[in-house]
Amino acid sequence: MDKEEIFKNYNEYVIPSYKRQDVIFVKGKGSYLWDIDGKKYIDFFPGWAVSGLGHCNNYVVEKIKQQVDILIHLSNNYYHPWQAILAKKLIEISFDGKVFFCNSGAESNEAAIKLSRLYGRDKGRYKIISMENSFHGRTLATVTMTGQRKYNEIFEPLPVGFLYAKFNDFSDLVKKIDDEVCAIILELIQGEGGINVIDKEYLRKVKDLCKERDILLIFDEVQTGFGRTGEFFAYQVFGIEPDIMTLAKTIGGGFPVGAMIAKREIADLMRPGTHASTFGGSPLACMACLGVIEAIERENLLENVKIMGKYLRKNLEELKNEFKWIKKVKGVGLMLAIELDRDGDQLVKICLENGLLINCTQNNVIRIMPAINVKKEEIEEGIEILKMSLKKAGFK
Repeated sequence: MDKEEIFKNYNEYVIPSYKRQDVIFVKGKGSYLWDIDGKKYIDFFPGWAVSGLGHCNNYVVEKIKQQVDILIHLSNNYYHPWQAILAKKLIEISFDGKVFFCNSGAESNEAAIKLSRLYGRDKGRYKIISMENSFHGRTLATVTMTGQRKYNEIFEPLPVGFLYAKFNDFSDLVKKIDDEVCAIILELIQGEGGINVIDKEYLRKVKDLCKERDILLIFDEVQTGFGRTGEFFAYQVFGIEPDIMTLAKTIGGGFPVGAMIAKREIADLMRPGTHASTFGGSPLACMACLGVIEAIERENLLENVKIMGKYLRKNLEELKNEFKWIKKVKGVGLMLAIELDRDGDQLVKICLENGLLINCTQNNVIRIMPAINVKKEEIEEGIEILKMSLKKAGFK
């Protein structure tokens, strides 16, 4: 199938719910992608961090190959060893609790919503507070929980029970709490919201408030989880545990996997019939996730994130000093961004033409999130293209 036919089929048969760049990719390995014409690109935003270990990571590929001829799917009415092994491993690397498996970040956040309402049900509590500029998914409930009107207003009337507070503003959060609030959900680093990092003192106050008011604390670690910040989970950077944590993206290394971890004392509120996910925790999905964990541990990738994160940030700071239109560099580990004083879409397009994949969010924030096993020379290659593209865009 040639390019014109591919574009034609998309236009005629695929619902246009995505804004796509005019490039067709056919192969990926590590930090690189190749398009249909054989052109090579370096990927500094691998699938919104889904391919967090790069494309077709050897550990993940081998686990999938081992499993695909044995057993692909099994109903959750039955047991299989791989889900048992994975659940135990997830608890070992996080906090004491239990795991619910699903397929995506939106699904894991839906599970957190339902568990929170089960927790508050007998007390007449059902409201959940999220933050302005947050992003939690595209289902009707999770898009309502997303604190950005541009995403949810077109679907009104929205589900009830969702409130929004200003990020890092404790007094505003306190004003929003009443006796019907059952949970507060936070992204420790707002991804789609613009790589906004939570203040540690604010987080400590929120934790104390939740304990005092018997409110569940949920951390959405869909994008920050699995090494992105230099720890397995971002909450470990800040030293504060949640009651519920939601996961997806890098957890499957490219394979669709989601999970919700809940502390042991609340996890069993989710009894048979309260929630389910047909494909969640399948043998193949679990093996992919075990491959991700094995890669992180055997390749010492958490340390790599710390080292390469500092190196990438240093290079971005140097670009900021050279290009006055870069207002700031922000983020943690390998979840970084440059904030521009103008729209960033043109820069993204020029970078694509030059062989670098990045992302623009909130109109002027350029997200730079390479694979957590990125090498120094790959960072240098990407920075050189970014510098060249900034010059071509007139960002001087």
